[in-house]
Amino acid sequence: MTGNKGEWSEIYALFKLLGDKQLFLGDKDIQKLEGLVYPILRVLRTETNRNFEYSIQDEIILISGGEEALKVPVSVFKEKAVFLLEKIKNNKERTFSVPDIEAFMQSINCLSLKASSTAKTDITIVVHDQRTNQQPTLGFSIKSQLGSPSTLLNAGKTTNFIFKVSNLKLSQSEIEKINSISSRKKIMDRINSVLLAKGEFGFIKTERQIFLNNLILIDSRLPEIISHIVYEFYSGNTSRVSDLVKKITAKNPLKFDISYEHQFYEYKIKRFLTDVALGMMPSKVWTGQYDATGGYLIIKENGDVLCYHIYNSNEFENYLFNNTKLDTASSSRHDFGTLFEENGELYFKLNLQIRFTH
Repeated sequence: MTGNKGEWSEIYALFKLLGDKQLFLGDKDIQKLEGLVYPILRVLRTETNRNFEYSIQDEIILISGGEEALKVPVSVFKEKAVFLLEKIKNNKERTFSVPDIEAFMQSINCLSLKASSTAKTDITIVVHDQRTNQQPTLGFSIKSQLGSPSTLLNAGKTTNFIFKVSNLKLSQSEIEKINSISSRKKIMDRINSVLLAKGEFGFIKTERQIFLNNLILIDSRLPEIISHIVYEFYSGNTSRVSDLVKKITAKNPLKFDISYEHQFYEYKIKRFLTDVALGMMPSKVWTGQYDATGGYLIIKENGDVLCYHIYNSNEFENYLFNNTKLDTASSSRHDFGTLFEENGELYFKLNLQIRFTH
């Protein structure tokens, strides 16, 4: 059984949560929220053959899946979590196996690295909420900081934004000269060449209509807002989402009434990030219905597991807003970053990709 650090992190999360017997909530800075924990009652896992339930009864984990239940001491899960964490952190290979852990997994009916799921849910947990005295079933996608930073929104031609370049007439050779710029920050330098020639960039639409409609569904002004953020990213030196929104807010390109200090841009971008995190994909019609996933479990480098959930929507939004950045994908693969002519008009595409900072 081989997997990468992210895949092994799913098994680590299972062991760690059963060993801790409680779920810690995280704040926007990925620190534990003091005094806020959910006691874990059960962890539900879908394997290829059937569903299994890991229920916590004092110091025993009861594992049932329609057959005679297995009993495993909580201390065993604690030990296995510590052992697996070291293996994940110290491994230099892209994919690797952990035979000792694999043998233990087989013994507890955990037969695959990734839980079988069609939605974004990696793990489902039933907790006891002491504030409401309810027992909600919470679905989570697992994000691990033990490997390389994961993406929130993957790049594709689906995430291209098309800008019209006005106030500029260029010959074919002049267009080719700008497109041939191949410096380290070639897209920024190409944009600057257009600006030096007094050209002006104006957002027209996204390359794919479905993505445009999805954005409008979330908020009718969202396509324009994101186009300004994308343009700010490629034409400047800022990449963090929170910093880009701060810059856009100061410029207020959509001319919102900010005399009462309404946070229009921040609020709308937080909505967008939350919808992306919980199911919105650029290539599919978004209905606004979240997946079974209700949040993220973040596995920190020190092995702590923190919970963010729409159950605590403010913390979840703030976490996404403060821990994401824009990133430059391959311009050749996704066909952006060059001037092109269509029906006598000049256009330029920029791509949106969002990655976690950790």
